[in-house]
Amino acid sequence: MIQGLLDFFLILIPIVFPIGLFFLLLTLLKESSRKKYIAAIEGVILEVVPPMDIEKSPAAMELFLTTMFNKGDAENPYDKYIKGKIRPWFSLEMVSLEGVVHFFIWTPKNKVKDVESQLYAQFPGIEVQPVDDYMSGIEYHDGVELFGAEMGLTSPDPYPIKTYVDYGLDKETEEGFKVDPITPIIETLGSLGKGHMMAIQIIFRAHLEEDKDTSKLIGGVQDNWHVEAKAEIRKIREGAVIEVQEGDTKKKLPQMTKGESNIIEALERSISKTGFDVGIRVMYLAEKNTFDGGNISSMLGSFKQFNAPGLNGFKPIHLTKTKYDWMDRKGRKAKELKEEFIDAYKERAYFWRPVKKHRAILPDQVIERKKFILNTEELATIYHYPGRVSGTPSVERVQSKKAVPPSNLPM
Repeated sequence: MIQGLLDFFLILIPIVFPIGLFFLLLTLLKESSRKKYIAAIEGVILEVVPPMDIEKSPAAMELFLTTMFNKGDAENPYDKYIKGKIRPWFSLEMVSLEGVVHFFIWTPKNKVKDVESQLYAQFPGIEVQPVDDYMSGIEYHDGVELFGAEMGLTSPDPYPIKTYVDYGLDKETEEGFKVDPITPIIETLGSLGKGHMMAIQIIFRAHLEEDKDTSKLIGGVQDNWHVEAKAEIRKIREGAVIEVQEGDTKKKLPQMTKGESNIIEALERSISKTGFDVGIRVMYLAEKNTFDGGNISSMLGSFKQFNAPGLNGFKPIHLTKTKYDWMDRKGRKAKELKEEFIDAYKERAYFWRPVKKHRAILPDQVIERKKFILNTEELATIYHYPGRVSGTPSVERVQSKKAVPPSNLPM
């Protein structure tokens, strides 16, 4: 029997090996072409300066984001494997330079006109202008301290966070009675002092169902956003039953609580809108002698207003620090993590590894980034332009033209 099996495998090797080698070479070709394609992409930083009296709700930002849904140009194997084409991605950024808050959008150069035209269409009175990258010249070195984190969700993707609709911002309400969930973020950014920098980077691209991990199956079906949501709904309904004795027989009757009904309604609403793959970074940078650890907790705490009890919320999942300090006494690994974080931030890399990463970082040390899915309503909640409800005077308004980093920022 053993000899027969060996003979069988020997017969298969000449057939299986060339096929396996072909697919390996095809994968390597795709990765090489994709790397060249990404390296050739020229990005543009647009600063968006809202007017003093902006009255648009986050719904306007949601409409803008809907227009940014782009599946890309890789429509055939030649584009995918030879040219390395991928879906375009964008980055929404809120940045505090010494307490002055700026709003930026990073976009591939060939998408600038689309972004500008849609912004002007949704937000009359704003100014949109290309500016130099505020990250130019910023490096991690011994004279500065850096905290960086990448955010993740506390529950599966289909469960929504608390959105502007839950806060009632989709309704006509007097300005004094509005509660804007972005206000705590703006207040935190605006509270920084001289020589301090804080930034929130939200990278997104169009979500396609085949992006999800194919190794995880639900009922024999590939796990994707909609299938996962339906599986969660089915699980809630199957659990919301009671057994009732009727004579000699027992019957199962549905008995769903109001909370369970609300969860199902939230799941159905979540997947009814356009979805994006999303990655979020937060960063705080200052000179070592002025670095304030309290700003870290304030920055992470400003995401709590998006937490929806029983549904979803945000949590930090990757930090620029080692898990156990005693394992990195010389700080070498932490230094490499911070350098890699800066590289990825500058390149707006999340779905792909940074092309220009530090040589000192070994392949197994590069963070494996876990993307998650937010719909347009959720994305517009965490990035939109504050109206008069946010009275923070540090927000750059129309009279400001440039966003050049102050000369005394840690470089």
